Amino acid sequence: MINTTSADPKCRVRCFAPDKVALARAALEQEEETILTLARMYEMLGNRTRLRILLALARQELCVCDVAHVLGLSIAATSHQLRSMHDRGWLVMRNDGKMVYYRLGSTAFREALQQGQDYLEAQVAS
Repeated sequence: MINTTSADPKCRVRCFAPDKVALARAALEQEEETILTLARMYEMLGNRTRLRILLALARQELCVCDVAHVLGLSIAATSHQLRSMHDRGWLVMRNDGKMVYYRLGSTAFREALQQGQDYLEAQVAS
């Protein structure tokens, strides 16, 4: 039974397999950095706006204004989302006078996806 009335949200049931729990905890602690990295990546991808931007830029390079028009967002909101993905290395930025263009990065985004998939498949298969 889980205690749902107390401020302490821990399970109140006696642990039936303390050895298994200890092993699972230790394994997760060893993988904490990878888990955090994956969680951040999937958090980025879990945002509908960012995912739409990535899909649009996978097809062609676009300036910030055009991305804003595609999504129906303000330039400021679009620029903020583009910057967050650029900072991760997922997008490549190019300046042409006052215009700023973005495109999907050559490999960083694809590599991040592949590494995440490989890691999760290995964990599920083992």
